[in-house]
Amino acid sequence: MKQELTSVDIAAVVSELQSYIGAKFDKFYQYGDDTVRLKMRDYEEGRADLFAEVGETKRLHLVDEPPDAPQRPPNLPMLMRKRLSSGELTSVEQHGFDRVVRLVGERGDEKYSIVVELFGDGNFVFLDGEGVVLRSLRTVRLKTRTVAGGEPYEYPPERVDPSELSYDGFVKEMEESGSDVVRTLASVMGFGGLYAEEICFRAGVEKELSIDEATEEDYEAVYDAVRTLINRLETGDLEPRVVYDGDAPVDVTPFPLVRYEDNEKEEHDTFNEALDAYFTAVEEYEEEQDEDGDDAVEKQRRIVEHQERAIEERKEEEERLREKAETLYENYGVVDELLTAVGDARASGATWDEVEDTLEEGREEGVRSAEIVERVDAQNDRVYVTLDGYEIPLDPRDGVEANASALYEEAKEVAEKREGAKEALEDTRAELEKMLKARERDDTDAEDEEETTTLKPRGQDWYDRFRWFRTSDGFLVIGGRDADQNDEIYKKYAEPDDVFFHTQAPGGPITILKRTEPDEPKGGIEIPERSREEAAQFAGIYSSVWDSGQGAAEVYSVPASNISKTPESGEYIEKGSVVVRGDRTYYTVKMEASVGMRLDESAGVVGGPPVPIESQAEFSVRLEPGRYSRNDMAQKVYRRFRDELDEGLVRRLTSVDEVRSFLPPGGSRIVND
Repeated sequence: MKQELTSVDIAAVVSELQSYIGAKFDKFYQYGDDTVRLKMRDYEEGRADLFAEVGETKRLHLVDEPPDAPQRPPNLPMLMRKRLSSGELTSVEQHGFDRVVRLVGERGDEKYSIVVELFGDGNFVFLDGEGVVLRSLRTVRLKTRTVAGGEPYEYPPERVDPSELSYDGFVKEMEESGSDVVRTLASVMGFGGLYAEEICFRAGVEKELSIDEATEEDYEAVYDAVRTLINRLETGDLEPRVVYDGDAPVDVTPFPLVRYEDNEKEEHDTFNEALDAYFTAVEEYEEEQDEDGDDAVEKQRRIVEHQERAIEERKEEEERLREKAETLYENYGVVDELLTAVGDARASGATWDEVEDTLEEGREEGVRSAEIVERVDAQNDRVYVTLDGYEIPLDPRDGVEANASALYEEAKEVAEKREGAKEALEDTRAELEKMLKARERDDTDAEDEEETTTLKPRGQDWYDRFRWFRTSDGFLVIGGRDADQNDEIYKKYAEPDDVFFHTQAPGGPITILKRTEPDEPKGGIEIPERSREEAAQFAGIYSSVWDSGQGAAEVYSVPASNISKTPESGEYIEKGSVVVRGDRTYYTVKMEASVGMRLDESAGVVGGPPVPIESQAEFSVRLEPGRYSRNDMAQKVYRRFRDELDEGLVRRLTSVDEVRSFLPPGGSRIVND
């Protein structure tokens, strides 16, 4: 079953949404961690509900009967209501031919953008008029791009847009791929496998025809088929339909495809209606299959498909990065001239505005090194050039070799991740095979099998034995439960770029805010102040200050590079303690904590500052210093979990002892109990 929209599907959706330009935004809703609904009112079209799902399923389309609104809107929809309710939708556009859609809204003199990413892990991002991220469903920190609150939004690296290619440009891209026709259409041109095969069929060209063997006649036929498909998308010449295989909905397409000639089809007036009908049919079909114990197997199959696509995307990304590096060397002279000129200007004190003025003068005079400049990123000290169809960022402080080397290094990191993803894929395939065999042995165990595969047991991650939580921006914070764990965290897991927190009063855990995790690229990541404040509160609530009954604690932080186990001469360091040197940053934090149950990929108990814990947990209890002992409070919280959630699930995932381990030291009481 289809779970993600292709670039072709997105182009069809965006084409139809043009009729809603001028509609007024009403309210915004969020369902779970992956879905946002935009409610609009249009004078001609009436009410419109735009549904954006960016999790395992990735879709963007209008829905006829949206689900009931959640009782407590999370932070993202609340912020959008404050900024954009009663505003006007002014544009809807697809970013190039990629799986990214940008909606622009205006209210008064203020402009905002909504970016829906329907590739990779997916994301929903709300931007201000300057393109700075106000809030997003997910924080992304990669060497190639960052999506985080307070940072300028960065689109994914641009791919070839076939709608913009002339015939000569099309042939050039095809010939440079070095693959066969169908793979080039699927990956380089971005059509994906289904539509790449359709184009080959309509062109009358063998899909596995090698590029080296393709003739001018082949290229002309394929180009004509591509232009016909794109023209239908641009003009809205669609024939939407949902495709079935027996009772199972298998696909939804904006026009008839040869592959599905023999399948049963259900026609619709618009592609948005067809998408709504398709995903509704998928949900109903999966509910029926769930009764037979097939749901878990289907999910596992989709995970396999998702991992296979991710591996292919990383392979394409690696190739693009290497090709960019090679392009720099192929254009060595002009790139070196540009880097030298900009680097010298900046070193002599020229501002970026002055550099841009000089480049503009050079373009007017026909200077090649100025003509290749696409834009200047003053905030990050980068110059973006366009060479051979690639937009490439350059650091003017380095030479051609260093800039190319940085691209090769990025490609190497992507390749390493791809190898890791291949290993994960093999594990997932093995798990799928295991599930299939288990279902054959005993269908009655299917429901339990589904839960054990979707809820990841604790203890598999390196930080599970410590106290830990993730901040609102996605940063990992760990703290020791005792002196032995304090020493272990210092010796094994505290890196110089991390941030150390501790209470001003003695008697607290070593708390480390991790800038990056072991499997993430190092460097270039800024920690938002919000995450620092949450880590400080975490250090305070698990310290002796809580046990003393105080309402607030003084907490300080220093770079982890400023802590050591080396005392001053004549001094002694106790077990679990460290020496702190250098200037300190101080925080006054409120003594409130939340303990909750997560039912996601990190299913189990989690505790820490209320704001991040309550947003991540399925259900949580807020605490403050009080008269109930840890044992009594653990019993109370555990009973709350059983009452509010499925009792069998709670018993399987946690225990009173585990709840106790996440409670602050000393007595507590439930807030507003």
